[in-house]
Amino acid sequence: MLENREGQHVPSVTFRTRREHEWVNVSSDDVFQGKTVVVFSLPGAFTPTCSSSHVPRYNQLAPVFRAHGVDDIVCVSVNDAFVMNEWRADQKAWSITFLPDGNGEFTGAMGMLVPKDELGFGERSWRYAMLVRDGVIEKMFIEPEEAGDPFGVSDADTMLAYVAPEAGKPLDVTVFSRPGCPYCARAKGMLNDAGIAFEELVLNRDYTDASLRAVSAATTVPQVFINGEHVGGSEELERWLGARQAA
Repeated sequence: MLENREGQHVPSVTFRTRREHEWVNVSSDDVFQGKTVVVFSLPGAFTPTCSSSHVPRYNQLAPVFRAHGVDDIVCVSVNDAFVMNEWRADQKAWSITFLPDGNGEFTGAMGMLVPKDELGFGERSWRYAMLVRDGVIEKMFIEPEEAGDPFGVSDADTMLAYVAPEAGKPLDVTVFSRPGCPYCARAKGMLNDAGIAFEELVLNRDYTDASLRAVSAATTVPQVFINGEHVGGSEELERWLGARQAA
């Protein structure tokens, strides 16, 4: 039975991290003392759910967490420092602190070290998240003890709903563009002026014209998508932004 440790202090351990070409010891006090920290722990770096969902969403929502008093977001996994550094770079998760718990000391002291022998993993962390204030665990979200790798309560959206129930979430925006396109530059400029972050997909680098037709039924760029809605080109985006501002 995995124990909910709300109200208890986090374990006192030393994390062996790697910065540039040097080993750097980081203590629990370095991470937690005098800070409000969101921690999420998962079975392993580069594994499917961890890479496709768990880390990316915490990274995306990091500015919202910080705007509501969270000083740091920490990802813990029973992996070594080299692996965790490479995973962070691969994920481009620069808004998250990755802490290697290679020997499982922190995870074991949390009571979250579980056998994953059937996968050849050895002992790894059960998936959970927690909010820690000045070293004391205020809230824990522990995945149910079911077969496999359940992922339903330790996610970033669930944590944000606890930290700041009324917080607005960032828009999911993608711009299909091509190099040298003035209308694409205009669309991106309008989004930047509105303070709206976006992901840009560039023709013949990230997609082909066939993909553009498949998803938007259009042959021209830019094509802007917001929260699953096909907004259209730069003129349509201008109208969308105007309506949003007027609302």
